[in-house]
Amino acid sequence: MKRELEIVIISDVHLGTYGCHAKELLNYLGSIKVGTLILNGDFIDIWQFRKRYFPREHMQVIQRILKMASKGTKVYYITGNHDDALRRYTEFASGNIHLRDKLVLQLKGRSYWVFHGDIFDMFIKYSPWISKLGGKSYDYLILVNRWINHIRTSLGMSRLSIAQKVKQSVKEAVKFVSDFEDTAIRLAGEQGYDYVVCGHIHRPQMRTVETKDKKVTYLNSGDWIENLTALEYKWGRWSIYEYDEADYEYVNPKLRVPELQQEDDETDLSLLTDTRDIFSHIVQRHTDSEEPLSHP
Repeated sequence: MKRELEIVIISDVHLGTYGCHAKELLNYLGSIKVGTLILNGDFIDIWQFRKRYFPREHMQVIQRILKMASKGTKVYYITGNHDDALRRYTEFASGNIHLRDKLVLQLKGRSYWVFHGDIFDMFIKYSPWISKLGGKSYDYLILVNRWINHIRTSLGMSRLSIAQKVKQSVKEAVKFVSDFEDTAIRLAGEQGYDYVVCGHIHRPQMRTVETKDKKVTYLNSGDWIENLTALEYKWGRWSIYEYDEADYEYVNPKLRVPELQQEDDETDLSLLTDTRDIFSHIVQRHTDSEEPLSHP
């Protein structure tokens, strides 16, 4: 039986990259029934996209979300820095699919400010080519990390995030994360928001801070590269979901995602054709580009 949730927020899926845990995300999406799904940036990694690498599971994630929308789930796609090419289509809507740069919500008398968070990254804002150039080492690290985790899980050991440990050991990276969170909280307080919800830094978090303006709760949905996390809202409370493979080992087979999901392939998505056309257009535009695009 699927878990029923009011709101789910995921970010930094990075479809089209080697580090994306698409199969795990498919398992998660197949296990929930949600009223509103918010994709808070970097869902499709257009910087890194190549025709030669977009596995079936990655396309199935898109198909799964389109199917959820066709069955009543309201989907908000908030753009990030890796899918910034979609910002030209801001305010686009088709059925239950809505494209935004940011989102403001009201829940039980509380105001929410939802955005990806790359606006705080000065390198992204002013020198995007620096971030793209620096992405190759991160890609290789994630690729090695997945190979190591494959061995660890086959031996019954838990997953290990090498990239996360590296970032935690580097003083400047730790300072950047701290500054990012503090800036988001401060600006949210100045703007009068009770909650600020971000992604971008691949660090799931929930904390409440008393600013000079008001009390602000900071939420971060993490990612599906290193942490495999999501924010879940039900009965007026938020929680951080952490993916655990064991949760999907002995569940009803109907909730598991097979290697080939024929049902999703044959789903009638005619009402959402415009959305898929836009995705195809963006993919084609960047595939045909002469300048190579990299992952930061």
